[in-house]
Amino acid sequence: MGVYFNPPIHGFEESLRSEIYVDKSGMIAYTNKVLGTKQKYICISRPRRFGKTMAAEMLNAYYNRGCVSGHMFTGLTAAMGPSYQAHLNQYNVIFLNMQQFLSESSGIENMITSIQESIITDLQEILPDIKLKSSLTAVLENLFRTANIPFIFIIDEWDCIFREYRIDKASQRIYLDFLRNLLKDRAYVALAYMTGILPIKKYGSHSALNMFNEFAMTNPGPLAEYVGFTEAEVKNLCERYQMDYEDMAKWYDGYCFHKIKSIYSPKSVVDSLLFHCFDNYWSNTESYEALGEYIKINFDGLKDAIIQLLAGTKLRIDIRGFTNDMVTFISYQDVLTLLIHLGYLGYDFETREVFIPNKEISDEFVSAIKSTGWNEIITSLNESERLLQSTWRGDALAVAQAIEKAHNETSIIKYNDENALSCVISIAYYSARQYYSIVREMPAGKGFADLVFLPRKGYLDKPVMIMELKWDNSADSAVRQIEDKRYTDIIKDNKDNVLLIGINYDKNTKLHACSIKRFVDICG
Repeated sequence: MGVYFNPPIHGFEESLRSEIYVDKSGMIAYTNKVLGTKQKYICISRPRRFGKTMAAEMLNAYYNRGCVSGHMFTGLTAAMGPSYQAHLNQYNVIFLNMQQFLSESSGIENMITSIQESIITDLQEILPDIKLKSSLTAVLENLFRTANIPFIFIIDEWDCIFREYRIDKASQRIYLDFLRNLLKDRAYVALAYMTGILPIKKYGSHSALNMFNEFAMTNPGPLAEYVGFTEAEVKNLCERYQMDYEDMAKWYDGYCFHKIKSIYSPKSVVDSLLFHCFDNYWSNTESYEALGEYIKINFDGLKDAIIQLLAGTKLRIDIRGFTNDMVTFISYQDVLTLLIHLGYLGYDFETREVFIPNKEISDEFVSAIKSTGWNEIITSLNESERLLQSTWRGDALAVAQAIEKAHNETSIIKYNDENALSCVISIAYYSARQYYSIVREMPAGKGFADLVFLPRKGYLDKPVMIMELKWDNSADSAVRQIEDKRYTDIIKDNKDNVLLIGINYDKNTKLHACSIKRFVDICG
Protein backbone atom coordinates (compact mmCIF):
# COMPACT_ATOMS: atom_id res chain seq x y z
CA MET A 1 0.00 0.00 0.00
CA GLY A 2 1.44 3.34 -1.07
CA VAL A 3 0.54 6.99 -0.89
CA TYR A 4 -0.86 7.22 -4.44
CA PHE A 5 -0.68 3.59 -5.60
CA ASN A 6 -3.34 1.50 -3.83
CA PRO A 7 -3.55 4.19 -1.13
CA PRO A 8 -5.27 3.88 2.26
CA ILE A 9 -9.06 4.01 2.34
CA HIS A 10 -9.39 6.23 5.40
CA GLY A 11 -11.46 8.83 3.52
CA PHE A 12 -14.38 6.50 2.87
CA GLU A 13 -14.13 5.10 6.39
CA GLU A 14 -14.58 8.63 7.73
CA SER A 15 -17.66 9.13 5.55
CA LEU A 16 -19.23 5.94 6.87
CA ARG A 17 -18.48 6.93 10.47
CA SER A 18 -20.01 10.38 10.05
CA GLU A 19 -23.29 11.15 11.78
CA ILE A 20 -24.98 11.69 8.42
CA TYR A 21 -24.10 9.39 5.55
CA VAL A 22 -26.32 9.09 2.49
CA ASP A 23 -25.67 5.95 0.48
CA LYS A 24 -24.58 6.82 -3.07
CA SER A 25 -22.80 3.52 -3.70
CA GLY A 26 -25.34 2.61 -6.37
CA MET A 27 -23.06 4.53 -8.73
CA ILE A 28 -20.65 1.59 -8.60
CA ALA A 29 -23.02 -0.46 -10.77
CA TYR A 30 -22.42 2.07 -13.55
CA THR A 31 -18.63 2.19 -13.21
CA ASN A 32 -18.58 -1.64 -13.21
CA LYS A 33 -20.66 -1.61 -16.37
CA VAL A 34 -18.17 0.55 -18.28
CA LEU A 35 -14.96 -1.06 -16.94
CA GLY A 36 -12.71 -2.08 -19.80
CA THR A 37 -15.02 -0.64 -22.47
CA LYS A 38 -14.82 2.43 -24.70
CA GLN A 39 -16.95 4.19 -22.08
CA LYS A 40 -14.34 3.66 -19.33
CA TYR A 41 -13.37 7.34 -19.33
CA ILE A 42 -15.62 9.31 -16.97
CA CYS A 43 -15.39 13.02 -16.15
CA ILE A 44 -17.67 14.23 -13.34
CA SER A 45 -18.22 18.01 -13.22
CA ARG A 46 -20.00 19.35 -10.15
CA PRO A 47 -19.81 22.47 -7.94
CA ARG A 48 -18.00 22.49 -4.65
CA ARG A 49 -19.99 20.98 -1.78
CA PHE A 50 -21.57 18.31 -4.00
CA GLY A 51 -19.69 15.22 -2.77
CA LYS A 52 -17.16 14.71 -5.55
CA THR A 53 -14.30 13.71 -3.25
CA MET A 54 -16.49 11.39 -1.20
CA ALA A 55 -17.49 9.49 -4.34
CA ALA A 56 -13.85 9.26 -5.45
CA GLU A 57 -12.85 7.88 -2.04
CA MET A 58 -15.66 5.34 -2.25
CA LEU A 59 -14.40 4.07 -5.61
CA ASN A 60 -10.89 3.80 -4.20
CA ALA A 61 -12.17 1.70 -1.29
CA TYR A 62 -14.16 -0.56 -3.60
CA TYR A 63 -11.62 -1.28 -6.37
CA ASN A 64 -8.38 -1.06 -4.38
CA ARG A 65 -6.69 -4.49 -4.24
CA GLY A 66 -4.32 -3.25 -1.56
CA CYS A 67 -7.08 -3.49 1.07
CA VAL A 68 -10.00 -5.62 2.20
CA SER A 69 -13.12 -3.44 2.15
CA GLY A 70 -16.08 -5.76 1.69
CA HIS A 71 -17.27 -5.14 5.25
CA MET A 72 -17.56 -1.42 4.49
CA PHE A 73 -20.20 -2.03 1.83
CA THR A 74 -22.35 -4.40 3.85
CA GLY A 75 -25.91 -3.10 3.71
CA LEU A 76 -25.14 -0.52 1.02
CA THR A 77 -26.80 -0.47 -2.39
CA ALA A 78 -23.58 -1.45 -4.18
CA ALA A 79 -23.44 -4.81 -2.42
CA MET A 80 -26.78 -5.77 -3.95
CA GLY A 81 -25.58 -5.38 -7.53
CA PRO A 82 -24.84 -8.48 -9.66
CA SER A 83 -21.33 -7.25 -10.55
CA TYR A 84 -20.36 -6.29 -7.00
CA GLN A 85 -18.31 -9.36 -5.99
CA ALA A 86 -16.60 -9.70 -9.36
CA HIS A 87 -14.79 -6.36 -9.06
CA LEU A 88 -14.42 -5.89 -5.30
CA ASN A 89 -10.71 -5.21 -4.47
CA GLN A 90 -9.51 -6.53 -7.84
CA TYR A 91 -7.61 -3.59 -9.33
CA ASN A 92 -4.53 -1.48 -8.87
CA VAL A 93 -5.69 2.03 -8.06
CA ILE A 94 -3.79 5.25 -8.67
CA PHE A 95 -5.50 8.06 -6.75
CA LEU A 96 -4.31 11.62 -7.39
CA ASN A 97 -5.53 14.92 -5.93
CA MET A 98 -4.29 17.45 -8.46
CA GLN A 99 -4.92 20.41 -6.17
CA GLN A 100 -2.46 18.97 -3.68
CA PHE A 101 0.25 18.56 -6.32
CA LEU A 102 -0.39 22.03 -7.74
CA SER A 103 -0.17 23.66 -4.31
CA GLU A 104 3.22 22.07 -3.71
CA SER A 105 4.70 22.89 -7.14
CA SER A 106 6.33 25.97 -8.62
CA GLY A 107 4.84 25.48 -12.08
CA ILE A 108 3.02 23.04 -14.31
CA GLU A 109 6.15 21.19 -15.51
CA ASN A 110 7.39 20.86 -11.93
CA MET A 111 3.96 19.54 -10.96
CA ILE A 112 3.94 16.89 -13.68
CA THR A 113 7.45 15.78 -12.71
CA SER A 114 6.32 15.50 -9.09
CA ILE A 115 3.30 13.39 -10.06
CA GLN A 116 5.39 10.94 -12.06
CA GLU A 117 8.14 10.62 -9.45
CA SER A 118 5.63 10.17 -6.63
CA ILE A 119 3.85 7.31 -8.39
CA ILE A 120 7.10 5.63 -9.41
CA THR A 121 8.41 5.89 -5.85
CA ASP A 122 5.31 4.02 -4.68
CA LEU A 123 5.76 1.39 -7.38
CA GLN A 124 9.40 0.81 -6.49
CA GLU A 125 8.24 -1.13 -3.45
CA ILE A 126 6.68 -3.68 -5.83
CA LEU A 127 9.26 -3.53 -8.61
CA PRO A 128 12.60 -2.66 -6.95
CA ASP A 129 14.40 -2.56 -10.30
CA ILE A 130 12.41 0.49 -11.46
CA LYS A 131 14.56 3.55 -11.95
CA LEU A 132 13.24 6.90 -10.79
CA LYS A 133 14.02 8.45 -14.15
CA SER A 134 11.95 5.89 -16.00
CA SER A 135 8.90 7.00 -17.99
CA LEU A 136 5.73 6.61 -15.93
CA THR A 137 3.81 5.14 -18.85
CA ALA A 138 6.63 2.62 -19.47
CA VAL A 139 6.58 1.61 -15.81
CA LEU A 140 2.80 1.13 -15.82
CA GLU A 141 2.90 -0.89 -19.03
CA ASN A 142 5.67 -3.08 -17.61
CA LEU A 143 3.74 -3.70 -14.40
CA PHE A 144 0.57 -4.50 -16.37
CA ARG A 145 2.41 -7.00 -18.57
CA THR A 146 4.04 -8.60 -15.55
CA ALA A 147 0.99 -8.94 -13.29
CA ASN A 148 -1.87 -8.66 -15.82
CA ILE A 149 -3.76 -6.47 -13.37
CA PRO A 150 -5.21 -3.30 -14.94
CA PHE A 151 -5.30 0.12 -13.29
CA ILE A 152 -8.13 2.28 -12.02
CA PHE A 153 -7.20 5.97 -12.23
CA ILE A 154 -9.05 8.28 -9.85
CA ILE A 155 -8.16 11.94 -10.35
CA ASP A 156 -9.76 14.46 -7.99
CA GLU A 157 -9.77 18.23 -8.69
CA TRP A 158 -8.53 17.49 -12.19
CA ASP A 159 -9.43 21.02 -13.40
CA CYS A 160 -7.55 23.03 -10.76
CA ILE A 161 -5.08 24.12 -13.45
CA PHE A 162 -7.84 25.94 -15.33
CA ARG A 163 -9.00 27.71 -12.18
CA GLU A 164 -5.58 28.85 -10.94
CA TYR A 165 -3.76 29.21 -14.28
CA ARG A 166 -6.74 30.84 -15.95
CA ILE A 167 -4.92 32.70 -18.68
CA ASP A 168 -1.83 30.49 -19.02
CA LYS A 169 -2.76 28.62 -22.21
CA ALA A 170 0.69 27.04 -22.54
CA SER A 171 0.53 25.44 -19.09
CA GLN A 172 -2.99 24.24 -19.74
CA ARG A 173 -1.93 22.53 -22.96
CA ILE A 174 1.07 20.87 -21.29
CA TYR A 175 -1.21 19.53 -18.58
CA LEU A 176 -3.82 18.21 -21.01
CA ASP A 177 -1.14 16.55 -23.11
CA PHE A 178 0.21 14.86 -19.96
CA LEU A 179 -3.20 13.43 -19.10
CA ARG A 180 -3.80 12.31 -22.67
CA ASN A 181 -0.44 10.55 -22.85
CA LEU A 182 -1.04 8.89 -19.48
CA LEU A 183 -4.56 7.65 -20.18
CA LYS A 184 -5.57 7.56 -23.83
CA ASP A 185 -5.34 4.23 -25.67
CA ARG A 186 -3.40 2.62 -22.82
CA ALA A 187 -4.10 -1.07 -22.32
CA TYR A 188 -3.35 -0.77 -18.61
CA VAL A 189 -6.37 1.55 -18.05
CA ALA A 190 -9.50 -0.26 -16.89
CA LEU A 191 -11.24 2.92 -15.73
CA ALA A 192 -10.35 6.60 -15.57
CA TYR A 193 -12.57 8.60 -13.23
CA MET A 194 -11.95 12.36 -12.98
CA THR A 195 -13.79 14.93 -10.88
CA GLY A 196 -13.77 18.70 -11.06
CA ILE A 197 -15.93 21.79 -11.35
CA LEU A 198 -15.43 22.53 -15.03
CA PRO A 199 -16.12 20.28 -18.02
CA ILE A 200 -13.10 19.33 -20.12
CA LYS A 201 -11.42 22.29 -21.75
CA LYS A 202 -12.01 22.76 -25.46
CA TYR A 203 -9.52 24.15 -27.94
CA GLY A 204 -11.52 25.15 -30.97
CA SER A 205 -13.50 22.11 -32.09
CA HIS A 206 -11.07 19.63 -30.49
CA SER A 207 -10.16 18.46 -27.02
CA ALA A 208 -7.02 16.72 -25.88
CA LEU A 209 -9.22 14.47 -23.74
CA ASN A 210 -11.99 13.73 -26.20
CA MET A 211 -12.16 10.09 -25.09
CA PHE A 212 -13.98 11.13 -21.88
CA ASN A 213 -17.73 11.00 -21.41
CA GLU A 214 -18.77 14.06 -19.47
CA PHE A 215 -21.39 14.11 -16.72
CA ALA A 216 -21.91 17.80 -15.98
CA MET A 217 -24.47 20.02 -14.26
CA THR A 218 -25.99 20.72 -17.66
CA ASN A 219 -26.59 17.01 -18.28
CA PRO A 220 -25.35 14.38 -15.80
CA GLY A 221 -27.07 11.59 -17.75
CA PRO A 222 -27.43 8.26 -15.95
CA LEU A 223 -25.53 9.59 -12.92
CA ALA A 224 -28.06 12.35 -12.15
CA GLU A 225 -29.25 10.85 -8.87
CA TYR A 226 -25.66 10.87 -7.58
CA VAL A 227 -25.11 14.60 -8.14
CA GLY A 228 -26.74 15.60 -4.86
CA PHE A 229 -29.42 14.43 -2.44
CA THR A 230 -32.74 13.34 -3.92
CA GLU A 231 -36.16 14.32 -2.63
CA ALA A 232 -36.73 10.93 -0.99
CA GLU A 233 -33.33 11.05 0.74
CA VAL A 234 -33.96 14.53 2.12
CA LYS A 235 -37.47 13.67 3.32
CA ASN A 236 -36.03 10.74 5.28
CA LEU A 237 -33.37 12.98 6.81
CA CYS A 238 -35.92 15.66 7.75
CA GLU A 239 -38.06 13.04 9.48
CA ARG A 240 -35.04 11.66 11.32
CA TYR A 241 -33.88 15.08 12.53
CA GLN A 242 -37.38 16.54 12.97
CA MET A 243 -36.75 19.37 10.52
CA ASP A 244 -39.44 20.94 8.34
CA TYR A 245 -39.23 19.53 4.82
CA GLU A 246 -40.95 22.52 3.21
CA ASP A 247 -38.34 24.90 4.62
CA MET A 248 -35.55 22.52 3.61
CA ALA A 249 -36.84 22.56 0.04
CA LYS A 250 -37.09 26.37 0.02
CA TRP A 251 -33.48 26.73 1.17
CA TYR A 252 -31.56 23.99 -0.67
CA ASP A 253 -33.66 22.31 -3.40
CA GLY A 254 -34.02 23.49 -6.98
CA TYR A 255 -31.43 21.72 -9.13
CA CYS A 256 -33.11 19.53 -11.70
CA PHE A 257 -32.13 17.11 -14.44
CA HIS A 258 -33.75 15.18 -17.26
CA LYS A 259 -35.31 12.40 -15.19
CA ILE A 260 -34.82 13.77 -11.66
CA LYS A 261 -36.59 17.04 -11.00
CA SER A 262 -35.47 17.62 -7.44
CA ILE A 263 -31.81 17.63 -6.37
CA TYR A 264 -30.54 19.25 -3.17
CA SER A 265 -27.20 20.82 -2.31
CA PRO A 266 -25.84 18.02 -0.05
CA LYS A 267 -23.36 19.94 2.12
CA SER A 268 -25.96 22.58 2.95
CA VAL A 269 -28.55 19.94 3.85
CA VAL A 270 -26.09 18.16 6.14
CA ASP A 271 -25.02 21.40 7.84
CA SER A 272 -28.63 22.48 8.41
CA LEU A 273 -29.44 19.10 9.98
CA LEU A 274 -26.36 19.02 12.21
CA PHE A 275 -26.90 22.62 13.40
CA HIS A 276 -30.69 22.19 13.39
CA CYS A 277 -30.97 25.55 11.67
CA PHE A 278 -31.79 26.74 8.16
CA ASP A 279 -29.15 29.24 7.10
CA ASN A 280 -26.83 30.16 4.25
CA TYR A 281 -23.97 27.67 4.51
CA TRP A 282 -22.70 28.33 0.98
CA SER A 283 -20.62 31.32 2.07
CA ASN A 284 -18.88 29.26 4.73
CA THR A 285 -17.18 27.10 2.12
CA GLU A 286 -13.82 28.17 0.72
CA SER A 287 -14.21 29.04 -2.93
CA TYR A 288 -11.98 30.31 -5.68
CA GLU A 289 -14.94 31.70 -7.53
CA ALA A 290 -16.60 34.90 -6.33
CA LEU A 291 -20.06 35.34 -7.82
CA GLY A 292 -19.70 39.10 -7.97
CA GLU A 293 -16.63 38.75 -10.18
CA TYR A 294 -18.76 37.27 -12.94
CA ILE A 295 -22.07 39.10 -12.72
CA LYS A 296 -20.37 42.48 -13.13
CA ILE A 297 -18.68 41.50 -16.41
CA ASN A 298 -19.60 44.16 -18.96
CA PHE A 299 -21.67 42.18 -21.45
CA ASP A 300 -24.86 43.50 -23.04
CA GLY A 301 -27.82 41.70 -21.52
CA LEU A 302 -26.04 40.29 -18.46
CA LYS A 303 -27.35 42.79 -15.90
CA ASP A 304 -30.84 42.51 -17.35
CA ALA A 305 -30.61 38.70 -17.15
CA ILE A 306 -29.42 38.74 -13.51
CA ILE A 307 -32.31 41.00 -12.49
CA GLN A 308 -34.83 38.76 -14.21
CA LEU A 309 -33.32 35.66 -12.62
CA LEU A 310 -33.46 37.30 -9.20
CA ALA A 311 -37.13 38.03 -9.87
CA GLY A 312 -37.75 34.32 -10.33
CA THR A 313 -37.80 34.29 -14.13
CA LYS A 314 -36.41 31.35 -16.09
CA LEU A 315 -34.30 32.35 -19.10
CA ARG A 316 -33.63 30.26 -22.17
CA ILE A 317 -29.94 30.30 -23.13
CA ASP A 318 -27.57 28.52 -25.51
CA ILE A 319 -24.82 26.77 -23.54
CA ARG A 320 -22.95 25.45 -26.58
CA GLY A 321 -20.64 28.44 -26.95
CA PHE A 322 -19.04 27.97 -23.53
CA THR A 323 -15.37 26.97 -23.88
CA ASN A 324 -15.11 25.37 -20.42
CA ASP A 325 -12.77 27.87 -18.84
CA MET A 326 -13.20 30.87 -16.55
CA VAL A 327 -11.93 33.68 -18.77
CA THR A 328 -13.11 33.13 -22.35
CA PHE A 329 -16.57 34.70 -22.67
CA ILE A 330 -18.15 35.75 -25.95
CA SER A 331 -21.60 36.65 -24.63
CA TYR A 332 -23.54 36.92 -21.39
CA GLN A 333 -24.84 33.41 -22.07
CA ASP A 334 -21.30 32.05 -21.57
CA VAL A 335 -21.17 33.75 -18.16
CA LEU A 336 -24.49 32.20 -17.17
CA THR A 337 -23.25 28.80 -18.35
CA LEU A 338 -20.20 29.09 -16.09
CA LEU A 339 -22.53 29.92 -13.19
CA ILE A 340 -24.39 26.66 -13.87
CA HIS A 341 -21.16 24.70 -13.44
CA LEU A 342 -20.29 26.66 -10.30
CA GLY A 343 -23.69 25.81 -8.80
CA TYR A 344 -25.06 29.35 -8.75
CA LEU A 345 -27.70 28.56 -11.37
CA GLY A 346 -29.87 25.56 -12.08
CA TYR A 347 -30.42 24.34 -15.64
CA ASP A 348 -33.40 22.57 -17.14
CA PHE A 349 -32.06 20.34 -19.92
CA GLU A 350 -35.49 19.88 -21.51
CA THR A 351 -36.41 23.59 -21.77
CA ARG A 352 -32.80 24.88 -22.01
CA GLU A 353 -33.59 27.41 -19.27
CA VAL A 354 -31.49 28.71 -16.38
CA PHE A 355 -32.83 29.87 -13.02
CA ILE A 356 -31.78 30.60 -9.45
CA PRO A 357 -32.49 27.29 -7.68
CA ASN A 358 -33.22 28.19 -4.05
CA LYS A 359 -33.13 30.74 -1.24
CA GLU A 360 -29.54 30.00 -0.27
CA ILE A 361 -28.30 30.86 -3.76
CA SER A 362 -30.69 33.78 -4.09
CA ASP A 363 -29.14 35.26 -0.95
CA GLU A 364 -25.70 34.81 -2.53
CA PHE A 365 -26.86 36.80 -5.57
CA VAL A 366 -28.14 39.60 -3.34
CA SER A 367 -24.80 39.70 -1.50
CA ALA A 368 -22.93 39.71 -4.81
CA ILE A 369 -25.09 42.51 -6.21
CA LYS A 370 -24.20 44.64 -3.19
CA SER A 371 -20.53 44.31 -4.17
CA THR A 372 -21.15 45.29 -7.80
CA GLY A 373 -22.35 48.81 -7.20
CA TRP A 374 -25.88 48.15 -8.50
CA ASN A 375 -27.22 50.55 -5.87
CA GLU A 376 -30.59 51.04 -7.54
CA ILE A 377 -31.36 47.32 -7.33
CA ILE A 378 -30.24 47.14 -3.70
CA THR A 379 -32.51 50.09 -2.87
CA SER A 380 -35.47 48.28 -4.37
CA LEU A 381 -34.69 45.09 -2.47
CA ASN A 382 -34.22 46.95 0.80
CA GLU A 383 -37.57 48.71 0.45
CA SER A 384 -39.50 45.54 -0.40
CA GLU A 385 -40.42 44.90 3.25
CA ARG A 386 -42.06 48.34 3.43
CA LEU A 387 -44.01 47.57 0.26
CA LEU A 388 -45.22 44.30 1.74
CA GLN A 389 -46.41 46.04 4.90
CA SER A 390 -48.31 48.59 2.79
CA THR A 391 -49.98 45.76 0.89
CA TRP A 392 -51.08 44.03 4.08
CA ARG A 393 -52.57 47.34 5.29
CA GLY A 394 -54.48 47.71 2.02
CA ASP A 395 -52.74 51.01 1.21
CA ALA A 396 -53.17 50.90 -2.58
CA LEU A 397 -51.65 54.33 -3.18
CA ALA A 398 -48.47 53.48 -1.26
CA VAL A 399 -48.22 50.19 -3.15
CA ALA A 400 -48.57 51.93 -6.54
CA GLN A 401 -45.91 54.48 -5.59
CA ALA A 402 -43.52 51.78 -4.36
CA ILE A 403 -43.92 49.77 -7.57
CA GLU A 404 -43.40 52.98 -9.55
CA LYS A 405 -40.11 53.50 -7.74
CA ALA A 406 -39.07 49.87 -8.22
CA HIS A 407 -39.79 50.24 -11.94
CA ASN A 408 -37.58 53.30 -12.19
CA GLU A 409 -34.80 51.53 -10.30
CA THR A 410 -34.95 48.45 -12.55
CA SER A 411 -35.56 50.36 -15.76
CA ILE A 412 -32.85 48.36 -17.48
CA ILE A 413 -35.57 45.74 -18.04
CA LYS A 414 -37.40 46.28 -21.33
CA TYR A 415 -40.74 47.42 -19.99
CA ASN A 416 -43.30 46.72 -22.66
CA ASP A 417 -45.67 43.96 -21.54
CA GLU A 418 -47.13 42.11 -18.56
CA ASN A 419 -44.08 39.83 -18.34
CA ALA A 420 -41.83 42.82 -17.73
CA LEU A 421 -44.33 44.18 -15.22
CA SER A 422 -44.33 40.77 -13.48
CA CYS A 423 -40.54 40.90 -13.24
CA VAL A 424 -40.58 44.33 -11.61
CA ILE A 425 -43.32 43.21 -9.20
CA SER A 426 -41.27 40.14 -8.21
CA ILE A 427 -38.21 42.28 -7.42
CA ALA A 428 -40.34 44.80 -5.54
CA TYR A 429 -41.84 42.01 -3.42
CA TYR A 430 -38.52 40.22 -2.87
CA SER A 431 -38.86 40.16 0.94
CA ALA A 432 -42.21 38.35 0.59
CA ARG A 433 -40.29 35.15 -0.12
CA GLN A 434 -39.56 34.87 3.59
CA TYR A 435 -43.27 34.48 4.29
CA TYR A 436 -44.69 33.10 1.04
CA SER A 437 -44.34 30.58 -1.70
CA ILE A 438 -44.88 32.68 -4.82
CA VAL A 439 -46.44 30.93 -7.81
CA ARG A 440 -46.63 32.48 -11.26
CA GLU A 441 -49.43 31.63 -13.69
CA MET A 442 -51.14 29.40 -11.14
CA PRO A 443 -54.14 27.37 -12.46
CA ALA A 444 -57.14 28.74 -10.57
CA GLY A 445 -60.90 28.79 -11.14
CA LYS A 446 -61.53 29.50 -14.83
CA GLY A 447 -58.01 30.50 -15.77
CA PHE A 448 -54.54 31.31 -14.47
CA ALA A 449 -53.77 33.80 -11.74
CA ASP A 450 -50.72 35.94 -12.59
CA LEU A 451 -49.17 35.78 -9.12
CA VAL A 452 -50.33 33.93 -6.03
CA PHE A 453 -48.64 34.42 -2.64
CA LEU A 454 -49.28 31.36 -0.45
CA PRO A 455 -48.17 31.64 3.22
CA ARG A 456 -45.48 29.20 4.31
CA LYS A 457 -45.65 27.12 7.44
CA GLY A 458 -45.00 29.34 10.41
CA TYR A 459 -46.60 32.32 8.66
CA LEU A 460 -50.16 31.10 8.20
CA ASP A 461 -51.41 34.27 9.89
CA LYS A 462 -50.36 36.23 6.78
CA PRO A 463 -53.02 36.84 4.14
CA VAL A 464 -53.11 34.89 0.91
CA MET A 465 -52.49 37.39 -1.88
CA ILE A 466 -53.87 36.84 -5.40
CA MET A 467 -52.45 39.37 -7.83
CA GLU A 468 -53.57 40.16 -11.37
CA LEU A 469 -51.50 42.40 -13.63
CA LYS A 470 -52.81 44.61 -16.43
CA TRP A 471 -51.19 46.60 -19.19
CA ASP A 472 -53.02 49.71 -20.43
CA ASN A 473 -56.21 48.79 -18.65
CA SER A 474 -57.19 49.46 -15.03
CA ALA A 475 -56.38 48.12 -11.58
CA ASP A 476 -60.09 47.74 -10.79
CA SER A 477 -60.61 45.56 -13.89
CA ALA A 478 -57.77 43.36 -12.70
CA VAL A 479 -59.54 42.78 -9.37
CA ARG A 480 -62.83 42.10 -11.21
CA GLN A 481 -61.04 39.45 -13.28
CA ILE A 482 -59.93 37.70 -10.08
CA GLU A 483 -63.57 37.68 -8.96
CA ASP A 484 -65.15 36.79 -12.33
CA LYS A 485 -62.75 33.93 -13.05
CA ARG A 486 -63.02 32.65 -9.48
CA TYR A 487 -59.29 32.55 -8.83
CA THR A 488 -60.14 32.38 -5.14
CA ASP A 489 -61.30 28.78 -5.64
CA ILE A 490 -57.69 27.74 -5.00
CA ILE A 491 -58.13 28.80 -1.37
CA LYS A 492 -59.74 25.94 0.53
CA ASP A 493 -59.39 27.24 4.08
CA ASN A 494 -59.53 30.61 5.80
CA LYS A 495 -60.98 32.65 2.95
CA ASP A 496 -61.45 35.43 5.50
CA ASN A 497 -57.76 36.30 5.10
CA VAL A 498 -57.36 36.75 1.34
CA LEU A 499 -56.30 39.91 -0.52
CA LEU A 500 -57.27 40.51 -4.15
CA ILE A 501 -54.72 42.85 -5.73
CA GLY A 502 -54.92 44.46 -9.15
CA ILE A 503 -51.99 46.37 -10.65
CA ASN A 504 -52.06 48.26 -13.94
CA TYR A 505 -49.42 50.15 -15.90
CA ASP A 506 -50.47 52.92 -18.25
CA LYS A 507 -47.89 53.23 -21.00
CA ASN A 508 -49.06 56.74 -21.90
CA THR A 509 -48.90 58.30 -18.45
CA LYS A 510 -46.05 55.96 -17.40
CA LEU A 511 -47.87 55.47 -14.10
CA HIS A 512 -48.87 52.43 -12.08
CA ALA A 513 -52.20 52.05 -10.32
CA CYS A 514 -53.22 49.59 -7.63
CA SER A 515 -56.49 48.30 -6.22
CA ILE A 516 -56.66 46.10 -3.11
CA LYS A 517 -59.79 44.38 -1.81
CA ARG A 518 -60.36 41.84 0.91
CA PHE A 519 -62.23 38.80 -0.33
CA VAL A 520 -64.36 38.72 2.83
CA ASP A 521 -65.59 42.27 2.12
CA ILE A 522 -66.60 41.35 -1.42
CA CYS A 523 -68.47 38.28 -0.24
CA GLY A 524 -70.14 40.26 2.54
